Amino acid sequence: MKIDVFQVIRRPIITEKGLGVKETQHTVVFEVARAATKTEIKEAVQKIFKVKVEAVRTAIYHGKFRRRGRSAGHRRDWKKAYVKLRPEEKMIEYAENL
Repeated sequence: MKIDVFQVIRRPIITEKGLGVKETQHTVVFEVARAATKTEIKEAVQKIFKVKVEAVRTAIYHGKFRRRGRSAGHRRDWKKAYVKLRPEEKMIEYAENL
């Protein structure tokens, strides 16, 4: 099943750890679609941001059980992708105003 490139990448992860990895390891972090494969993520980043990708690592996070008063539920499961850019590539700037 082929997913549209704009459906593969949901949003950048702008956290302390994500920004630290961005500065030290030339890697950007995104929340991606659960069904997306590493090759689809690589192609989507290359097509959207016009950069060359060296490697992609992924991690699946399971939704937590949460309560609020008497009502209870689960957060959704989600997938995170660490996308390492080639050394000669310019870093993607999505968190300039922080």
